[in-house]
Amino acid sequence: MFAYGHGATLVDVDGREYVDLAAGTMTQSLGHSHPEVVRAVTAQAARLVNVHDNPTPARLAAARALARLLPEHLGALGFFTTGAEVVEAALRAAHAAAPPGRTRIAALRRGFHGKTRGARAPVQWDVGTEPPAPSLLGYPAYCYRCPFDATYPSCDLLCARLTVRQAVARPDVAALLAEPVQGAAGVIVPPPGYWEIVGRACAEHGVLLVADEVLTGGGRTGRFLAAEHYGLTPDLVTLAKGLGSGHPVAVLAGSHRVLDERTWRAAGGLGSTYGGNAVGLAAAASTLTVLRRDDLLVRVRELGAVLADALGELAEHPAVGEVRGLGLLWGVELVADQATKTPDPEAADRVYRRALDLGVRVMPGGQTLRLAPPFVIKPDELTDAIRRLGRAIDDVHRDRATHGERA
Repeated sequence: MFAYGHGATLVDVDGREYVDLAAGTMTQSLGHSHPEVVRAVTAQAARLVNVHDNPTPARLAAARALARLLPEHLGALGFFTTGAEVVEAALRAAHAAAPPGRTRIAALRRGFHGKTRGARAPVQWDVGTEPPAPSLLGYPAYCYRCPFDATYPSCDLLCARLTVRQAVARPDVAALLAEPVQGAAGVIVPPPGYWEIVGRACAEHGVLLVADEVLTGGGRTGRFLAAEHYGLTPDLVTLAKGLGSGHPVAVLAGSHRVLDERTWRAAGGLGSTYGGNAVGLAAAASTLTVLRRDDLLVRVRELGAVLADALGELAEHPAVGEVRGLGLLWGVELVADQATKTPDPEAADRVYRRALDLGVRVMPGGQTLRLAPPFVIKPDELTDAIRRLGRAIDDVHRDRATHGERA
């Protein structure tokens, strides 16, 4: 039971400390309880909390902070609360902007866009009891588990070309909703060329590109948007987790061509009960100001190199199938057998628990341990935490081998 946190450290009710390599839920980009964010939120709560979507100084400050960091073409903004809510808003906007006859939303297999019904519809995950929705799905560039048993680059990016042929190049598709780097699927980082093919096809076929950056947006990968790594110019972008230092705030950013004042308002897409919450927007403005002022995007890239080096040794462990990542977003995929690549979610759960015993918190997801430390973590703190994570993996592996379980 965690009682409080500061920087990259969490402290439980018994006084034990943990290095938080998950940054809350990938939300605490500036670490826990950043003093400037705390001051901004406290001051705002004493003045004004909510007047629906009306203009406020906090709203203006957040919009200006975003404008300094977003690509120039994403000049229209709408404020929401959660990742799922802003994804649903993006889908409403895409449908409102689409010409007649374009009614389908394409997505990528393994993508995750939220747990509400509309956000889940493009890619059905096994959550809850709802029946699968009819989906139009392309292929992500999950090279480690290529469904075609091909090898990059000799594969000629078959996954991208099939995505274009089967999902993008259809006359009834309004938009492609996709994460530039898939997070919930286990940190799937596409190789060079994938998004160049798919992004170019969206433009050529008149399909809106909706980049879901709820997890990656805000600098997590070393650029403010992960799309920037691939030269993408999405028509719409969703952001949430990294914006408000744990306070509920999400943003839909788009070109004025898509987020047109008349069609957007006519579609009823802009309103949100808590989307104009001044406290959340004060947190976002403060978070983004610190991010820019302190050159934290550069720091993320530098720490990303430290993290990559530290994880290099783990990649050789017999329980590890692959280590992959970008900036300060990495995944360690555990397998029961390296030759067969058999997924081992049970081992991942045990490693997660053992790492907690050793004072390190990560984020499990299936067979993959996801790592997303705060941008303010110290290099030696980061390398020590990875050393302890390696010990946790080794402890679980040896314990299973000793007791006759699968190695």
